Amino acid sequence: MEDKLLILRFKRGSTDALCRIYEKYEAAMLTVAAGLLNDLGAAEDVVHDVFVALVETPQRLRLAGSLRSYLATCVANRARDRLRTQTRQRRCSKTVENAEEDEATPLGAMVRDEQWRCLAEALAQLPYEQREVIMLRLHGDLTFHAIAGSTGVSINTVQSRYRYGIDKLRLLLNGEVPR
Repeated sequence: MEDKLLILRFKRGSTDALCRIYEKYEAAMLTVAAGLLNDLGAAEDVVHDVFVALVETPQRLRLAGSLRSYLATCVANRARDRLRTQTRQRRCSKTVENAEEDEATPLGAMVRDEQWRCLAEALAQLPYEQREVIMLRLHGDLTFHAIAGSTGVSINTVQSRYRYGIDKLRLLLNGEVPR
């Protein structure tokens, strides 16, 4: 209900509503973008591009589902476009590093950073289509049906990509597949 009120206020020109939307969803959208792009800087750019586009055309914002799902779909589309552009220009990717440095102890931070690095490396080894479905499902909170609609493939294909991606992540993280 809060999202519908925020959208209504945003469409009427409230900058406070826009700020609240950004504060509420920026971290989740950054997680989605970072997982898809494997580059924290590029992920920040994609998230900011999505919010800039939102500001530029507030009246075009029409939601059938949740605001979080809408934003996650926008982030995935921008990330896909960015990867297409990068592929045409050059093949270069960076591992996501230092996602969050807010742990209670230095040892805890080191362990978490190492776990995040391992996960990011494993995600980077998945085909983009599997990585996209996993990130949209787990961090974008999209249903398989919504992912199918946004990617233009059947729901069975989305579910298969998710299952194969999760299975390969398990194997990679358990050291059963050579890197």
